[in-house]
Amino acid sequence: MTMNIRFLSLMLLTFIFIACNQNGQGNDNAQTATAPGHDQMIAVMHPTEGNDTYGTITFTREGDDVRVQATIEGLEANGRHGFHIHQYGDCSASDGTSAGGHFTPIDMPHGAPTDQERHMGDMGNLDSDQNGVANIDYVDPVIEMSGNNSILGRGIIVHAGEDDLTTQPTGDAGGRLGCAVIGVAQP
Repeated sequence: MTMNIRFLSLMLLTFIFIACNQNGQGNDNAQTATAPGHDQMIAVMHPTEGNDTYGTITFTREGDDVRVQATIEGLEANGRHGFHIHQYGDCSASDGTSAGGHFTPIDMPHGAPTDQERHMGDMGNLDSDQNGVANIDYVDPVIEMSGNNSILGRGIIVHAGEDDLTTQPTGDAGGRLGCAVIGVAQP
């Protein structure tokens, strides 16, 4: 009889422990799932060594999509330059390689920003004018500003060459002219 009471007491304590632990996890997950994201993010582009590329990129939530707007200067006149979100928000290497490869939290092939299958970081090309200035303004249905796949804290790279939108895994866009880190914009 004493053995049964001890066994039942041990089982009861085990069930209480499991229930408390699951409730604690459930509350944490509920807070994470309902935590608000940021409605606007910004990245300030700085040139890599030997280059003059600089500018500003903003990301603004528009419903389930994200509006991407950028003005980048210091580019070759009338050029075309690959433009990507990269894995790391680390611009410490003089050539921008510390930003890693393209941001692709879901294993997808490299592609155009209009492709169904693409890296989340694939933003296509910037076309510069006769003064070496490029502007872009489009709405992206793939980029995420909250949750596990958020772009917050990731890097942005402007490449020396054109992204051919097909070569795996980078689009053969060449060296890195500028690097930026995506942060929370001041409201």
